[in-house]
Amino acid sequence: MNVEKTMIGLEKKHPGEQEYLQAVREVLESIEEVYSDNPHFESAGIIERLVEPDRVLTFKIPWADDDGAVMVNLGYRIQFNNAIGPYKGGLRFHPSVNLSILKFLGFEQIFKNSLTTLPMGGAKGGSDFNPKGKSDAEIMRFCQAFMLELWKLIGPETDVPAGDIGVGGREIGFLFGMYRKLARENTGVLTGKGRGWGGSLIRPEATGFGNVYFAKEMLKTKGESFEGKTVCVSGFGNVAWGATKKVSQLGGKVVTLSGPDGYIYDPDGISGEKIDYMLELRASNNDVVQPYALEFGVEFHKGKRPWNVPCDIALPCATQNELDGNDAEALIKNGCICVSEGANMPSTPEAVEVFHRSKILYGPGKAANAGGVSVSGLEMTQNSMKLNWTREEVDNKLHQIMQEIHEQCVTHGSSEDGFVDYVKGANIAGFLKVANAMVDQGVI
Repeated sequence: MNVEKTMIGLEKKHPGEQEYLQAVREVLESIEEVYSDNPHFESAGIIERLVEPDRVLTFKIPWADDDGAVMVNLGYRIQFNNAIGPYKGGLRFHPSVNLSILKFLGFEQIFKNSLTTLPMGGAKGGSDFNPKGKSDAEIMRFCQAFMLELWKLIGPETDVPAGDIGVGGREIGFLFGMYRKLARENTGVLTGKGRGWGGSLIRPEATGFGNVYFAKEMLKTKGESFEGKTVCVSGFGNVAWGATKKVSQLGGKVVTLSGPDGYIYDPDGISGEKIDYMLELRASNNDVVQPYALEFGVEFHKGKRPWNVPCDIALPCATQNELDGNDAEALIKNGCICVSEGANMPSTPEAVEVFHRSKILYGPGKAANAGGVSVSGLEMTQNSMKLNWTREEVDNKLHQIMQEIHEQCVTHGSSEDGFVDYVKGANIAGFLKVANAMVDQGVI
């Protein structure tokens, strides 16, 4: 495989899709050696088939606001690869949503889902609809209009969407209600559902919990733990909330949260009622963190990111490419020993290069934030079996999955000097399972 030649071809076919091209390059560079060692992958055209989605579905979504004015948004579903199971991946409602971002997320989802050991393929979808400032009635009408198109493309054994940025329990409820009416069946076609109608315990916290569990495994390789550690977290949604909650349980102290308006610095640590306030803040349909600073009398740094704050561990839980090379240098300079990604691809290639050069513990999103989709997979299992597991049962299964993901990364990413390249390990482990399934099933 010639990575540069492949990338030049993709750039010609998909000009301007920077996030997607960035994600593909990272994977191809990681798997180049193992791909070359398995000539049957090349003869089966695995790379050429893997980097392109099975299908890209785009549709318009007309809906009416509370004043009766007609609005039109774009909707997408990227069904990327289903070699090992039904398409599985979230829906994102945010003005930044475009084809490049959804293709990057869908491509990443292939390998992330493969790592979970559960039978799930990779997909992603969403819309450029902005939930911020909308009434519940407007969000309901939009979700119903979105599902009018989406329901024909999904099913419990075909494609199982979940939530993502802008799509929480409220939106999943509206989407599921419309699907149930249209399809005239009550199945586990969406995950992240309400507890009383097919949802799983700890699903909202799962990505954050899983991220901390993965970091815990990385720290263990150095004889370290979260006990007494200072932790910087970005974001303040479900992922940041779950991560903050679990860090606090493990004896660490989270001192930052962030939003598009800037970040807060709370040197006493975010625990107890402060963690509860994160939920109140998110439920207010707001995406800024300054109210936290006003509520608890702590520092607010407008328009800045938290990566200059001294910490032992950094958990980027906001969005893609939020941590650049300069931020990475600042973290290393201030003594950070571990970075575990709660968001999808939050570190730029320059930042990843800094982490690898410094040989700190660095867990990429496709491994470290797989907890969310893991519990989604467990929700699918519970729906299929028509039963519910306890909070403890789900949490234990999640912990075990994250340990197994860590083991796969170590197996495929260890070098002779003992350094573990978790990016390489995650990409190779995820790729091999999917590639072998594609070979077994023929050229389809």
